[in-house]
Amino acid sequence: MKKDLVVKDNALINASYNLDLVEQRLILLAILEARESNTPTNKDLTIHVDSYINHFNVHRNTAYQALQDASRNLFERRFSYQKLTPKGNIENVTSRWVQRVSYVENEALVRIRFSDDVEPLITNLEKHFTSYELEQVSNLTSVYAIRLYELLIAWRSTGKVAMIGLDELRSKLGIEPHEYKRMGQFKEKVLHLAIEQINDHTDIKADYEQHKKGRSIVGFSFSFKQKTKPKPVKQQRDPDTLDMFCDMSDAQIKTYSSILSKVHSISDLAGNKDYSAFAVWIGNVLRDPASVREETAKRVFKALRTETDFKG
Repeated sequence: MKKDLVVKDNALINASYNLDLVEQRLILLAILEARESNTPTNKDLTIHVDSYINHFNVHRNTAYQALQDASRNLFERRFSYQKLTPKGNIENVTSRWVQRVSYVENEALVRIRFSDDVEPLITNLEKHFTSYELEQVSNLTSVYAIRLYELLIAWRSTGKVAMIGLDELRSKLGIEPHEYKRMGQFKEKVLHLAIEQINDHTDIKADYEQHKKGRSIVGFSFSFKQKTKPKPVKQQRDPDTLDMFCDMSDAQIKTYSSILSKVHSISDLAGNKDYSAFAVWIGNVLRDPASVREETAKRVFKALRTETDFKG
């Protein structure tokens, strides 16, 4: 099965920024799209609402509204990170995430063009980067859980993160100075919630230790272990059943959906849809065959394998 791999330069992993949940997810999908499609950096990346729905398991109406709201606010979002100058000095950089963003209502898609500073931090990375499968954070509903997960797995080789000062940790998690000022609130609403979601929904089991100076907590260190993967159960398949599970990227689904929308053998499934709308419907079937009647799904996948050049 294809793994949707998110890859970030460690400078971006350790950056300080404040994105809400939908904005965070939208950025992750855009990073994924940039890697999979090899889209030139001066071109827009397209995020379809179906991709958001399928990756994060949200209701369609919720997804439409969420993407509209995120596209309005994303342009104003900034992040801060450090890099070395040619002379070896530390340069503190503040940049926007995107140089343009738009939402196309009738097509339910967002177009994003990353800023010049972001592009080298997500593409063509050869060293000092962190990668993880998008599915590991797809069920996390706390933005702090997503950020903490990224900060932890940057140290996957050791399973330990040395003490991070309280102010630095708050900054990296995107917590505003006026938020969760009391330690009890910070632990309950941020740390405990993030650790709980990470332990319940990702591939690691994490814990933290607090560090004090006198009676005051001044920082936290973290440790985590990789969860043991359960052995896969080999299922017996009916040899006469059409295989309706394909290892297809979003780009492939888009391409073959367009081709299949013009194939005569399944044209009756279009109803009153035009080619574009029919292609979107076919894409949904390719992603989730169970969303339609089995006979309908079988016809679509049979056409995919017999009337296109798809190999899979």
